[in-house]
Amino acid sequence: MFPGGRKRARESEKDCLRREIKEELPKLKLGRISLWKEVKARNKRSGRKMSDAIFITKSAKGRLAIGDKKEIDRAAWHKPRGIRLTPTSRYIRDRLFPRKRRRS
Repeated sequence: MFPGGRKRARESEKDCLRREIKEELPKLKLGRISLWKEVKARNKRSGRKMSDAIFITKSAKGRLAIGDKKEIDRAAWHKPRGIRLTPTSRYIRDRLFPRKRRRS
């Protein structure tokens, strides 16, 4: 699944993202980040409200060294297809990497 985290009091969404990345993947350095989309929905199974702020960056440098082994058991780069995803992660993938339509 994609990384996630909760915003602290008086913390901006960008500050939250940078803090979470630093805590969980301390060797990874992100370039300039920008808000791509905010998703607010209700989980169809649990009825729980979901609210996600999705950011993008054009550059990421460093290693995927894990900072907090209690939160993450492994980190790896993957191509966007062929991995099992949560509904929110699938939504993000499909919007960022739409399938190319074949011509007849």
